[in-house]
Amino acid sequence: MKTHRLGTEGLAVPSLGLGCMGMSQAYGPANESESIATIHRSIELGMTLIDTAISYGRGHNEQLVGRAIADRRDAVTLATKFGIVRGDDGVHLDGSAENARASCEASLGHLGVDHIDLYYLHRVDPEVPVEESIGAMAELVAEGKIRHIGLSEASVDSLERAMAVHPVSALQSEWSLWSRDIEAEALPAARRLGIGIVAYGPLGQGFLTGQVRSPEDFTPDDFRRSNPRFQGENFQRNLDLVREVRDLAGEKGVTPGQLALAWLLAQGEDIVAIPGTKRPARVEENAAAADLALSAADLDRLESISPPGGWAGQPSTFGAAATSPRPA
Repeated sequence: MKTHRLGTEGLAVPSLGLGCMGMSQAYGPANESESIATIHRSIELGMTLIDTAISYGRGHNEQLVGRAIADRRDAVTLATKFGIVRGDDGVHLDGSAENARASCEASLGHLGVDHIDLYYLHRVDPEVPVEESIGAMAELVAEGKIRHIGLSEASVDSLERAMAVHPVSALQSEWSLWSRDIEAEALPAARRLGIGIVAYGPLGQGFLTGQVRSPEDFTPDDFRRSNPRFQGENFQRNLDLVREVRDLAGEKGVTPGQLALAWLLAQGEDIVAIPGTKRPARVEENAAAADLALSAADLDRLESISPPGGWAGQPSTFGAAATSPRPA
């Protein structure tokens, strides 16, 4: 697996990692033993950037990851996040210095480790200056509890202000042929500031695998049932687009998902993708995309198939804006 460097502080990670959220929430039921087998297979294949968050399953996901890596901690680059709080009173943001420290301590306990390799502010809290959040994270770096700092779905202004406090190694944002909003402002800013990109959702919430044929494919508790892109006329229009992706993949003898991942990795050496899955077989399929080279003609064709804004319907705000005010 090719190594990419994120940021200016020497964080080296594989070009592909593993997003673990779906093992604990949002994408229907998961089997714990199969999830752990998936993490193990990812590590075996060199996809050693393992991504979780304290909010995923309200701590369950970190505990799951902790069990999976207990006997192979040194083999992985461990990334987790704080700032989205899920509780009985709903979902809200808390980027305060107090929560940064408390969440870090909780995450270390869940994961069973003495340090976190990459610690993200999951979302910038509009009620807390980003300088406060990053300042608290910088203290955690100085104490050896975290090694590198990241932000997720941050604005250009937040990136610039954060960098004035402490170097930021990574910006994690949704990015795929399905969702290209990052390309307008955040991507150029991150590159100007020397911040690497970690792309979540690189398979378009599963749509770019070509396996989704009907909204009825989803279990009742799968959040995609409420995503406008998976509903009505939008769904049919998007099926037509993914069919074109599938056609090109067939011509190249690869899967649509592999083609989508290869397109993303072709966008630059500062980009890492963390496709999520709950099954070892999917990890094996994703890993093969790291060796897939696309020609200029392939990239031009994909650009014509899926330009920015080309998909029908607004993407879901799951995990981002779907938050309520902080409880009093």
